Amino acid sequence: MQRNILVTGGAGFIGASIVKKLIENGYSIKIVDNLQRGNLTRLTDLKGKYTFVNADIRDERKIVKAAEDCDTIIHLAYVNGTKFFYSNPDLVLEIAVEGMLSVIAACKLPCVKSLFLASSSEVYQDPDVIPTPENVPLVVPDPYNPRYSYGGGKIICELLAIHNASKHLKKTVIFRPHNVYGPDMGTEHAVPEIITRMAKIKAPKSVCQIQGSGKETRPYMYIDDFSDAFMKLYEKGKNLTTYNIGNEDEINSLDLTKKIAKVLNKSIVIKGSRLRSGSTSKRCPDTRKLRRLGYKQKINLDLGLRKTADWYIKTP
Repeated sequence: MQRNILVTGGAGFIGASIVKKLIENGYSIKIVDNLQRGNLTRLTDLKGKYTFVNADIRDERKIVKAAEDCDTIIHLAYVNGTKFFYSNPDLVLEIAVEGMLSVIAACKLPCVKSLFLASSSEVYQDPDVIPTPENVPLVVPDPYNPRYSYGGGKIICELLAIHNASKHLKKTVIFRPHNVYGPDMGTEHAVPEIITRMAKIKAPKSVCQIQGSGKETRPYMYIDDFSDAFMKLYEKGKNLTTYNIGNEDEINSLDLTKKIAKVLNKSIVIKGSRLRSGSTSKRCPDTRKLRRLGYKQKINLDLGLRKTADWYIKTP
């Protein structure tokens, strides 16, 4: 069993969930995070059970130093949140490329044997095949659209992992999360954004505006299911293999908003709006490779939304 693991971005929403699951399974964890968007309060219950290094992922010297006693690197540090793709595409790309180069430098250490790289469903953009398998072409439809800085950066990271980092390692695995949601994920994503906005609505039949026509579909995965799926991949994932992590139960944004309204006991009128340039109308992963590792969904959307809404309502 590999025991010493470095998790970059380990104080983020997904990073913290991975850290918790790994510690539960007996692994020794070191977190690297600059805490600009990550928060160690996500790991309050685990205080003293991990080592923390405050460092920017672009600082190669610090990243290599942090990895000196680790045999595995799980690389999640990145700029997330749709609004940042549009407002700061230069920063998104800089952290993607320079951060990955820092990780590659760490992978050259003799002690490091494995790399698990977090990619994204955004690398697919608007795929022709639904559910989408991992081997479809990865595309940047329009390099002038700032949104694609995120997906483009992830594609670069995948290429660097496959054709550079893997030369120094026994195992290199890429995973692509699809619409993971849950408590304490910030407010820049669809589920918490709708919950927090709708929770403020007082008058009945108030208008709740959503992005797009309401017909756009996504499959959502609760954070606890994600961490369970990641552990299957961590323990059984094959070298130089890419895995979708998600569920295949699609729901359109109109029905998602209705479900959230029901959870919050709100009477609303839902209205669509213009979809941002670069947004996709449909996305759903083919999860057969993940399920062959033993993953099974435990928390359905209704329960997950209830748990998420409860957290946001109770947490100021």
